Amino acid sequence: MTLLDIIALLLTLSALFGFANHKWLKLPHTIGLVVIALAASASIVLADLIFADLSIGDTVRGALNAIDFHEALMHGFLSALLFAGAIHIDLEELASRKWAISLMATLGVLLSTFLIATVMALLGGLFGVEIPFIWWLVFGSLISPTDPVAVLGILKTVHVPPLLRAKIAGESLFNDGVGVVVFTVMLAIAGVGGQGPVGAIDIAQLFVFEALGGVVLGLIAGYIAFKMMRALDDHNLEVMITLALVTGGYALAIKLHISGPIAMVVAGLFIGNHGAQFAMSEKTREAVFGFWDLTDEILNSVLFLLIGLEVLVIGVHYQYAGLALLAIPIVLTARFISVGIPIKLLSLREKFTDGAITILTWGGLRGGISVALALSLPNNEYKPVILAITYAVVVFSIIVQGMTMQGLVKRTITKARTEDPAALKEDA
Repeated sequence: MTLLDIIALLLTLSALFGFANHKWLKLPHTIGLVVIALAASASIVLADLIFADLSIGDTVRGALNAIDFHEALMHGFLSALLFAGAIHIDLEELASRKWAISLMATLGVLLSTFLIATVMALLGGLFGVEIPFIWWLVFGSLISPTDPVAVLGILKTVHVPPLLRAKIAGESLFNDGVGVVVFTVMLAIAGVGGQGPVGAIDIAQLFVFEALGGVVLGLIAGYIAFKMMRALDDHNLEVMITLALVTGGYALAIKLHISGPIAMVVAGLFIGNHGAQFAMSEKTREAVFGFWDLTDEILNSVLFLLIGLEVLVIGVHYQYAGLALLAIPIVLTARFISVGIPIKLLSLREKFTDGAITILTWGGLRGGISVALALSLPNNEYKPVILAITYAVVVFSIIVQGMTMQGLVKRTITKARTEDPAALKEDA
């Protein structure tokens, strides 16, 4: 298939499935796409069993294999999606919860990684799945960060108080970048890529270089784009400058081996706040934000469509079904602990409502980034089980957590208002 064929197929299916969801299922757009795509995948598997001679599944899998999911997301969609999400975040609200966001995006990710790895290693032995502990750490690192694409998509459909929304969105944007760095570190420890074992100093240097390098690049690239936009008043050209910032900045981050996701989040926050206030006219603001809103919607649709269809590539591994199902509450419990500890520590000096931990736990959706990282693993005896478990957690997260998030928020906020009206002003 040519690149044009692939783009045409994905956009056509996204439009058709989106129409079907809007007309009949009436689920939130991204969740509806995943559900319909999963149903389509199941239909193809069933058709393969009934009409084996037609090789329908092989044909569809061949088309999907032409799309490198990891490459498409991590080196394509992600830069635009993170920037599009970050430009809408209010920096003042984000700053007011900077310590909670920082702790959850660093300590929280690391704590969750080790908790998940430890419990999964114990359960794996009970299920006869023998995997070295370092590979369970690899799994923990790719499943611990919440997916900003999934989280921000759900936040569009759920009413959440401003400061709590800033905390959820901010944490998901930053822990994604941190999670990718932790994943890279774990792979280095496992000796992937011919690197061999690395020491504690090497790990610290890699972590600091990638994470801080991403922050510095995001600030520099964002500032250059800001100065260019401030020097003119041409909304079309200014949209082009932001597009160059995203594509060029992310490509440069990859070349420099620093965190592209963190760079795009920082650049997006800079342009969406400082840039919008001091470098854009009203017409330019409408054009820039409108362009990135539309880009976000299109790429989100294609991404969630691919998540639903990707089961045909990953395959159905029934032998890992029990372990995969148990992984869901384990990941949620690790999320609860990794969110709860930072908030409890900070509650000594800040006010948090009782519902903050519950909402942050259930609202910590996993999505395409986890699947993409799992697919990027080298082909070895550990990859199939990690892929199967990752996919189970992601599908549950998007469909079950995503569909029940609105009800949970309403119940939690209503309870907080009833028990302590002042707590709502403080915000979770």
